[in-house]
Amino acid sequence: QVAPEDTVLVKSPLYTYGISTVGGSLVEAKLLRYRSMAPGGARSVAEILPPDSRLLDLALVLGTDTISLRDWYFTASADSLAVAGPTPLRLTASKGPVSVALTYTFRPDDYQIGVVGQVTGVGPNGGQLLLGMGPTLGNTEANEKENHSALALVVKRNETERTDFASLKPGEPRTISGPLDWAAIKAKYFVTAVLAFDSAGGGISGVTATAWKTDEKRPTSADVRLTLPLRPSGAFGYTVSAGPMEYDRLRAMGHDFDDVNPYGWPGLRTVIRPVGGAVRWLLVWMDDHRSLPYGLVLVFFGILVRILLWPLNQKAMRANMQLQAVQPLMKEIQDKYKNDPQRSQQEMFKLYKEHSVNPLGGCWPMMLPMPVLFALFFVFQNSIELRGASFLWLPDLSRPDPFYIIPLIMGLSMFGLSKMGQMGMEPNPQMKMMLYVMPVMMTFLFLNFASGLNLYYAVSNIASIPQQWLIARERQKRMARQIVEVKTASPTGSLPKKRK
Repeated sequence: QVAPEDTVLVKSPLYTYGISTVGGSLVEAKLLRYRSMAPGGARSVAEILPPDSRLLDLALVLGTDTISLRDWYFTASADSLAVAGPTPLRLTASKGPVSVALTYTFRPDDYQIGVVGQVTGVGPNGGQLLLGMGPTLGNTEANEKENHSALALVVKRNETERTDFASLKPGEPRTISGPLDWAAIKAKYFVTAVLAFDSAGGGISGVTATAWKTDEKRPTSADVRLTLPLRPSGAFGYTVSAGPMEYDRLRAMGHDFDDVNPYGWPGLRTVIRPVGGAVRWLLVWMDDHRSLPYGLVLVFFGILVRILLWPLNQKAMRANMQLQAVQPLMKEIQDKYKNDPQRSQQEMFKLYKEHSVNPLGGCWPMMLPMPVLFALFFVFQNSIELRGASFLWLPDLSRPDPFYIIPLIMGLSMFGLSKMGQMGMEPNPQMKMMLYVMPVMMTFLFLNFASGLNLYYAVSNIASIPQQWLIARERQKRMARQIVEVKTASPTGSLPKKRK
């Protein structure tokens, strides 16, 4: 007679975990410091495991036999646990000649579970341990579609490799060979992982992921199984993590586990990651040590970035003014040598040298801040610290503005900056078109972005107005003087007439 399933609840200030005595798997993971934003969740505690969780679902491969432990009844050393220090939970079970002993060790100050096991009856050739991780993570966010789009299997071999659930074809296994340091399933803000880089068995041998067949266009659930070597002694061990993607905690675990939630696209992460990490650290530090709400932190940060970039922007704007001053002469040269490209290029370089103009002088200072801008995009879109943080009428800085006020302010400020940037310049049809097109396009693009990101860009634009106004006045004064100087130096002694 099989005893009824029971769940051992393990409670600490950070979490409530549930270990099933049937199979010994982790069936519950409530994170007490985080609330569910899912529709109908009524702001309850965030539960990151779905009802059909198979995390830590075990099977043994001994010779030609595969023994699933899913229906094994384990005897637990306690009915419940209160974690105040390192606290073990022991589970034992046996069937025929095979017996299994598991020891889970919980700690109160992090989300890691140490797992040590012993299997008897393995045999001299050893075997394999199949460890379940699927099928998915429970939805905890208001935008379920966005949370599902972030679902991915991430593994660490020589470098981090990510396989989005949406890229899996139902019924077709995707295999990743090892050895692997760790394997994880992540959503937008939460993660479950198995780490075996300190395992005496040599880490994770491989991972197989098979998407479940459903009516959904993109898979959101998969049978994910890890393979670990089982030595003849029958001993094995690994670490499990089930919690939030808090950057400091992830990085403290080592082996690039913080890259489970990477900042940036492949190829650009090398540049974006350090900048994103520094930005995130500064935001958290300002919130923790200055007791400022994240909304004000973003306001101050937007102003701070503009102050720091002031010299670069100043240099770029002045280089553009010099280039605009010689535009009439450049047009003269192009018209004069339109049939001789080589001579035209020589005359252009000569013109640049005579008037100390660098044609790229206005570009590179503007390119240097780009890694910062990209990093900010990923930080504001994916940092769990902003999740649920309210500011003024914004209920959550990680979600779009429900009234679209911030995106509109950002678009208007962009239009004002562009309009001010054209003061004192000769009218140009392309520039006039971009004056209206770019702000409208960016406003629509940012409507569904995190309101924290919109807040930063709006503040950054507004903080740029004083510099843009000063440069516009300087341009109006200098343009007249420089055009006169260029006209005097012109070989023809004249300039093309301005169009009305």
